[in-house]
Amino acid sequence: MVGRLKYTVGLICPHAGYMYSGPVAAHSYYHLALDGKPDLVVVFGPNHTGSGSGLAVMREGVWRTPLGDIEIDTATADTIVRESRLIDVDDVAHMREHSIEVQLPWLQYMYGSGFKFVPICFLMQDLQSSREVGMAVAKALRDKNALVIASSDMTHYEPQKGAEKKDKAVIEAASKLDEEKVYSTVEALQVSMCGYGPAIATITAAKELGAKNGKLLCYKTSGDVVGDYSAVVGYASMMFTR
Repeated sequence: MVGRLKYTVGLICPHAGYMYSGPVAAHSYYHLALDGKPDLVVVFGPNHTGSGSGLAVMREGVWRTPLGDIEIDTATADTIVRESRLIDVDDVAHMREHSIEVQLPWLQYMYGSGFKFVPICFLMQDLQSSREVGMAVAKALRDKNALVIASSDMTHYEPQKGAEKKDKAVIEAASKLDEEKVYSTVEALQVSMCGYGPAIATITAAKELGAKNGKLLCYKTSGDVVGDYSAVVGYASMMFTR
């Protein structure tokens, strides 16, 4: 029987179509599977649609994929809302958004329906707000067998060499668990990373939950899949461990 998580506190995983980013995301979930089984997963994803609140959580119900239903942990969602001044309960932000849902089948494949989750969607991705979400989630997860996942792709639609250079700078900052450097790098280099807020929140929460190490597991681009390097999207898998 799979035991509790021993080391893993957080992950960063891409969320493009599985044919593009799936092989990269698989590295995060492979390492997670080696560590154990969470009872609870909080998934942060960017809001691509512009609908709903700036920071939005769903607090009840289930999310359904072809692999079955995953129940939202209402008690934890309510605790997160209480601990944060910014997060709203808002289903609208999640209705047409893909960034969170594409992470769920990976978890279901490994753990079935034996875990609960909390989805939080980021339209606001400034440093202060993202840190506050991370702190609130860390307080809600303390002493629980849980982890946080940031769903994000990296640079969008730039030539391979430029995308790799920008993404490497962000990855280096994340590897050092330096969320402020992640934000300043995204700003200074104009990195079109869609989920930098979720990444910042994940690093913040991971550190509060005891993470000491950040590690890049895999980095590829869409060009590595289709052979066109003129305008690629970058994908990174990272893990944060105690």
